[in-house]
Amino acid sequence: MASGSSDKRISVAVVFGGRSTEHAISCISAGSVLRVLDRDQFDVIPVGITTEGRWVLAPDEPARLAITDGELPAVADEGVVVVLAGDPTNRDLVVQAPGEVPSSLAAVDVVFPLLHGPYGEDGTIQGLLELAGVPYVGSGVLASAAAMDKAMAKPLLAAAGLTQAPYVVVTDRAWTVDEPSVLHRVHDALPLPVFVKPARAGSSVGIARVTAWSELPKAIEAAREHDPKVVVEQAVEGREIECGVLEREDGLGPEASECAEIIVKGNHEFYDFEAKYLDDVTELRVPADLPPAILGAIRASACAAYDALGCEDYARVDFFVTGEGQVVINEVNTIPGFTPISMFPRMWAASGIDYPQLVERLIRSALRKGVGLR
Repeated sequence: MASGSSDKRISVAVVFGGRSTEHAISCISAGSVLRVLDRDQFDVIPVGITTEGRWVLAPDEPARLAITDGELPAVADEGVVVVLAGDPTNRDLVVQAPGEVPSSLAAVDVVFPLLHGPYGEDGTIQGLLELAGVPYVGSGVLASAAAMDKAMAKPLLAAAGLTQAPYVVVTDRAWTVDEPSVLHRVHDALPLPVFVKPARAGSSVGIARVTAWSELPKAIEAAREHDPKVVVEQAVEGREIECGVLEREDGLGPEASECAEIIVKGNHEFYDFEAKYLDDVTELRVPADLPPAILGAIRASACAAYDALGCEDYARVDFFVTGEGQVVINEVNTIPGFTPISMFPRMWAASGIDYPQLVERLIRSALRKGVGLR
């Protein structure tokens, strides 16, 4: 199906959860999307992936996917097990019940993956969906993998002329073979303070701010609990600004949203996991109060970053703006947080596209794009 012009409702599989440390955030995003999908236009199939990787047919109950009394949601390892085969001649979700012959649950017109982090945002599920011939919301295999891996994204962004903070990549082999040499290399290349990040994680999981060199080994080890590859970056003193990017409805390139500023209060040194999701200490200003010339530079840079990585449908691009007005790109998120209070939907709401419209526009964009080489 290339468009939504048919009288038949479009079958949308919303896929969430997954094996990464961002499992709970994925569930929260999915609950928000499920809540606003118009059942008159869409047949909705919620598919949860457990932390072990099992695909299950989840209840269509968005309230179960919210933070409740400080407890994060998760996909329960129960219910009907479903499989999507990598077969473009059969786009059905198949039910696999123990001791029974596999049976078709439903044909899927489009998948809306809301899998933050590895095994979802990194090109893996995108590859499966390409093999299965099922259109999906978001970037393809290469762009998803490149954006997820900060060590891979940085050279591509630099080639596009975008300013970044100086950094050092710490590979698993280098750290295992000669830890002192790695520490010496970081010490020589970067001034304090620095940020230590897992190369392929998001939601600020595993990130530490290091203000003394004695803290660096422990910070690297903590990041390695989430990813054996680590990026150490020079800290940028400045305002944290984000910008949303959407594919134009005519398919002729990206357009940027209003920009937003993140202001972290309280005892948080930076915009960490607790500040984002658990503690009420973050102020989000949409639109950001910056001079028009700087806002224009941010929006142009966001579109340039989107194109540099080959992104599709949507992305959120994060920046710092220094006291001197320099725009420094931080990272590109190809599956940004998608709750109604998340920055990406809020920026587009400020740009004239409300949350339900945004969800529908992304689904239509995915159907128009299709699968295969493009």
